[in-house]
Amino acid sequence: MSGAQSADHVSLRGWVAVLGGVVGCFMAGMNVHVTNASLPDVRGSLGASFEEGSWITTAYLVAEIIVIPMTGWLVSVFSMRRVLMVGTGGFVGFSILCSTAPDINTMIAARALQGAFGGVLIPLSLQIIVTELPVAKHPFGMALFAVSNNVAQAAGPSLGGWLTQAYSWRWIFYLQVPPGLLLLAAIGWAMPRGEARIDRLREGDWAGIATMALGLSALQIMLEEGERKDWFSSSFIVEAGLVAMVSLIAFVVIELRREKPLINLRLLGQANFGLASLMQFVFGAIVFGVVFLVPNYFAETQGYNAQQIGMTMIPYGLIQFVMSFATPKLMRWTSVRTIIIAGFVIMAAGCLMNIHLDGDAAANVIVPSLVVRGVGQSFIVVALGVMAMQGMAKAEMGSASGLFSTVRNVGGAIGIALASQFVVEREKLHAARIGEAVTPFSQALHDRMVEAAGVLAGRPVARHAALYGKAAESLRQQIFALINQNLHREALLLAYSDAFLVAGLCMLLCAGGSMLLGRRKP
Repeated sequence: MSGAQSADHVSLRGWVAVLGGVVGCFMAGMNVHVTNASLPDVRGSLGASFEEGSWITTAYLVAEIIVIPMTGWLVSVFSMRRVLMVGTGGFVGFSILCSTAPDINTMIAARALQGAFGGVLIPLSLQIIVTELPVAKHPFGMALFAVSNNVAQAAGPSLGGWLTQAYSWRWIFYLQVPPGLLLLAAIGWAMPRGEARIDRLREGDWAGIATMALGLSALQIMLEEGERKDWFSSSFIVEAGLVAMVSLIAFVVIELRREKPLINLRLLGQANFGLASLMQFVFGAIVFGVVFLVPNYFAETQGYNAQQIGMTMIPYGLIQFVMSFATPKLMRWTSVRTIIIAGFVIMAAGCLMNIHLDGDAAANVIVPSLVVRGVGQSFIVVALGVMAMQGMAKAEMGSASGLFSTVRNVGGAIGIALASQFVVEREKLHAARIGEAVTPFSQALHDRMVEAAGVLAGRPVARHAALYGKAAESLRQQIFALINQNLHREALLLAYSDAFLVAGLCMLLCAGGSMLLGRRKP
């Protein structure tokens, strides 16, 4: 199919193909986060332990992250139409199996296969945009891609939480069926029948595929399970780390030496693509990390339930929907590089708005910062994609789109693991520091105990009776429990504040690095 009949004209079939790809990208992206708010309900329904339940997300991510880099090669062997049809059909089928899963083992297997089939949808969405649309319409195509990626992040927890509260967690997966069937119809009508080149299977980079699959899966498992197993104090995590390191080093060596590699890593040597990919990696780490932190912040410090958490994410999705379509026009007024720099600065500002969190910092503080970050995120996703793909040869688009999507997902996996561990460690540090000031000899502690004793007793309590009276022993235990609870809550608020500070500083570093990108107008 020709991407354009004239310089700027796109056929109806071309637009249907692009929109179908966007729908597929949205479905696959949303499924990464859709179960996050509902995992306790899923575990309870299937009789699973906490560790078994964590594999509901891990299995999906591991399979998806392996398949994404392979997509370009699969297209060269079987044609884009076949890969999209099989990927979508498998995704829908295993979504139904997830919905009807009778036990945790079936659920984990279904989620892994759902991730494997859905993994082709994200890079192919990007590839369809850059091949079916003329260069002049790439910014608009990237806006569609940004909407499908960004809104999916916000919609996942929102829809998952609402459906679980209103109906059942099983409806989370039934929700994938209607758009999946619509996508199959769109692909069947819009995408041309390409010739399969089965002979290329014999020429496949099987050593590269094996080392990449082993390395990425070991890395993802290490990152997902690290915190639960106390990182490198666990022999399992040490072994996973070694497998990941050795396999990924072998993969890089194999790819650089092969004439027809699975992924053309030499593309990273191109100035704009290489630097844009580095920015994409850091951006993915920060965005995934922050999206992971926000629901946990609301649950741990404010006591929000799944539905309340989902509602707070709605403005985040809406602002990205609007700004993604406004970004191409802004790029025409300025330049791609300017929008990228502005995006990182705005993202930094949104993160730095949350560096002084306290007990009153609930939706009134977090939601405005989410909106600011949503504006910056829209700028970055649209403009960075345009910058990375400008000047890329059509034959390299498959490898480039797979590589660009992979670095974002790997960055995201690392970002989630680091964000989680960072908050845990900073909470311990702040709790220790606060605890140093809370001693039995502290006048402030004595005053607080007398005050709390009066509140708990419902009447004024004499200072001596509150502190030393035998009758007040039970009261004092309650007071100490409350003080300990407040201490850890304050430490947690400080830890989250530190995490947002680090995220903001990383975004400012990216803004500075973006000045090295080429100055181009779309």
